[in-house]
Amino acid sequence: MLLFNSPISGNCYKVRLLLAHLGIPYERRDLDVVDRSSRGEVLDGLNPDLRVPTLVLDDGRPLAESGAILWYFGEGTRFVPGDRFARAKVLQWMFFEQYTHEPAIAVVRFLVAYSGEADRYAKVIERKTVDGYRALDALEAHLGRSDDPYVVGGTLTLADIALYAYTHVAHEGGFELGGYAAIGEWLDRVASEPGHVPIEA
Repeated sequence: MLLFNSPISGNCYKVRLLLAHLGIPYERRDLDVVDRSSRGEVLDGLNPDLRVPTLVLDDGRPLAESGAILWYFGEGTRFVPGDRFARAKVLQWMFFEQYTHEPAIAVVRFLVAYSGEADRYAKVIERKTVDGYRALDALEAHLGRSDDPYVVGGTLTLADIALYAYTHVAHEGGFELGGYAAIGEWLDRVASEPGHVPIEA
């Protein structure tokens, strides 16, 4: 199994983190997150969007999009609840991550820390920083009002893996997490789970 990967991408990290928890071996081919000039020749026929993560299964079938890859490997494991409503809640938070959280926090992090063009994108960073704090506020409110230690229920699920990826590196984009007590405790819980690997591993 081959994972086309970017070491700094939170979306790729989600996949690596789940595979680490599940003990599934794989090969990695890292692609540059800034210089995408070779993406066409590398990913053509595997992912029409030419993005990472893209996974090629042992039988040669390709699978793209971090959420789809997480669900493929998570289904039938402890990371996807057996209860129908709880499964829907996991998907709810995974969709929140991709539509609200990631488009703000991940973009600001990339522009500030990795693009080399932060000044050029100052207005975008300013606007998306506001959106990022709004997403963090929503996550903090949810975690703070629940007795559950994780995003959905009492155990780690795909929702936690999806949200952890960019939340725990939000400071690289200038986001201050000190005022988010519930998020801070949750980040510590996720990182202390057996099988956890850091993003730079």
